[in-house]
Amino acid sequence: MKHATDSALDRVETLLMQIRRVDELQEHKRGIFYWKSRAFLHFHEDPAGMFADVRVGDDFQRLPVNSSAERARLLAKVKESVAGK
Repeated sequence: MKHATDSALDRVETLLMQIRRVDELQEHKRGIFYWKSRAFLHFHEDPAGMFADVRVGDDFQRLPVNSSAERARLLAKVKESVAGK
């Protein structure tokens, strides 16, 4: 699974704008977010669709972000992870 290209990230731009509103996160490169100087969130694309890897504790959890419900789940996970630490 390859990292998401700019054209793939265009398809989730609304989600990216919502993630950018999470003050604790820093977007180092489009679609690649850091929290407390550690890689926290990035996106992948493959024929099955778009996926996000979000750090949960010391590991990354891969979540699909193809539907509005999946995107809402990712955003909730991001906010939960940042608030819980």
